[in-house]
Amino acid sequence: MYNLDKLKYYLKNILEIASPTGYTENLIDYVSEELHIIDISFDTTNKGALIITLPGENTEYERTISAHIDTLGAMVKEIKEKGTLAITPLGGYMMSSIEGENCTIETIDGKSFSGTIQTIEPSVHIYDDPKALKREPKNMEVVIDEKISSKEDVLKLGIDVGDFICLDSRTRFTESGFVKSRHLDDKASAAILLYAIKYIKENNITLPYTTNFYFSNYEEVGHGASYIPPNTKEFLSVDMGAPGTGQNSSEYSVCICAKDSSGPYDYSFRKKLVELCRSNDISYKIDTYPHYGSDASAALRAGWDIKTALIGTGVFASHGYERTHMDGIEATLDLLLKYCEAK
Repeated sequence: MYNLDKLKYYLKNILEIASPTGYTENLIDYVSEELHIIDISFDTTNKGALIITLPGENTEYERTISAHIDTLGAMVKEIKEKGTLAITPLGGYMMSSIEGENCTIETIDGKSFSGTIQTIEPSVHIYDDPKALKREPKNMEVVIDEKISSKEDVLKLGIDVGDFICLDSRTRFTESGFVKSRHLDDKASAAILLYAIKYIKENNITLPYTTNFYFSNYEEVGHGASYIPPNTKEFLSVDMGAPGTGQNSSEYSVCICAKDSSGPYDYSFRKKLVELCRSNDISYKIDTYPHYGSDASAALRAGWDIKTALIGTGVFASHGYERTHMDGIEATLDLLLKYCEAK
């Protein structure tokens, strides 16, 4: 039914283009190019987000569907005298999850330098008790892959405070259908939205309501969808489910969020999504998340009078080196398209 090879093509490309929150222009350009290829027009907000509007039979009652293309990352906080870089994190993640990770420093002049994120005590052969070192930003640093030994050497390269540090995605597709990568939150959903737009266009699907597809770029810091198209009545955030101990979510299903740290999502909207899953034999799980927010949360905090819902494939080890399965991605796509066609 769906061309999953094309969906995986979008996903691979999106995952491999670095886009830490605040540094998303390259990925926005890529999505824009793919939209041009399928002859879809779009608008760009002042913040740099993309909004694609597909006309529907009802132009008064609009739906908006979002996915965010910004990810976790870091920024240069300080250049140390020995030539390493102190970091300040972008987004909320455990410092232990980036220890030993390869990264790229992007300078304001367009230069790129590779490096590795290490603790300040990275060797068991030298330090007395490096295992006991608390993994927190002040104890992490970037070792640059250049022959340098001082702050002056780093400045000569063109690296400065405020430069972005992009974490390598390490994307892998397995023969058993798993996708392993950093930043599946929320690039899996971004690929789903891009494919859904292509599918609707190529299959000449008539939408009952004008539908906006929103690629937001500041979700990880809480204000991604603080502005939305004014006629929006229903806002669907396509993000992720979070499988784990005590959770109901699954990597093999679309996960429907009933409540997160911002409160419960609209009950009637959630019920509609569950009914679509049941009537179309879509594998789904309902769950609640204690430490979670979304673009829908941002839109509500901004004061928009809308019904909101949240769905997404289950992403294991979220905000770390993440994993999901193509079954969950396909189930999310299926629900999304069924929702787009439903009255």
